[in-house]
Amino acid sequence: MGKIIAVANQKGGVGKTTTAVNLASCLAEKHNVNVLLVDFDPQGNATTGCGINKKKVSVSTYDIITADNIDKELFRSAVIKTGFKNLSVIPSGIGLAGAEIALVGGDKRESRLKQALSFATEFDYIFIDCPPSLGLLTLNSFTAADTILIPIQCEFFALEGLSQLTNTIKQVRRLYNPNLDIEGVLVTMYDGRLNLTAQVLSEVKKYFADKMFSTIIPRNIRLTEAPSHGKPVNYYDRGAKGSTAYYALAEEIIKRNKKR
Repeated sequence: MGKIIAVANQKGGVGKTTTAVNLASCLAEKHNVNVLLVDFDPQGNATTGCGINKKKVSVSTYDIITADNIDKELFRSAVIKTGFKNLSVIPSGIGLAGAEIALVGGDKRESRLKQALSFATEFDYIFIDCPPSLGLLTLNSFTAADTILIPIQCEFFALEGLSQLTNTIKQVRRLYNPNLDIEGVLVTMYDGRLNLTAQVLSEVKKYFADKMFSTIIPRNIRLTEAPSHGKPVNYYDRGAKGSTAYYALAEEIIKRNKKR
């Protein structure tokens, strides 16, 4: 099975889904690897961003983690091959919002996703788009993942709540997944014209110097437009600054994982 990377930050609006969709797409297209994107956010924005109509989804992430018996057949039925090169998606929908209630008291409730992804043997990389919270869904993601990619927006409250996230990572290591590591910290929505941006970037480097990606994702109108067209940015506008940035991030991911 390939590497599993959870894209997570409990703070909303930091470019988490944008990163999950576009990194997965750029990696799959540019480096010719098979990539699976798991939409684990009840909002289902990653599903929509890959051109999948949530209303027509018959099997979703909700079904595979709440099933009495998670088997290969059920897992396969949830995987949708997109129209984009080497990219498949397990879609989400609003029903996933009820998953935490459905799993309360369930057997091994924190490892349902890990069990399901054991059947994802043909994929080189698996990205999990986590919800903007630290509940049971995120716990499932962290238990299943090898590493966590943390997007951080260049704004005043960028570091707020990150201590809670790092504490959660420590707890998951202790209780469920001792090998869990941080893949890297990604600065998003960068605007070099703002003085605050430079201040935030400097502050982030103090805390995560050895984990910072060299790539910085700029504010880019094409990145915000692409989801409404149901396309990752590299298919919506290949020459856009957003495309260039996510291609560069994909290159960093490949280089960091060459030893695997």
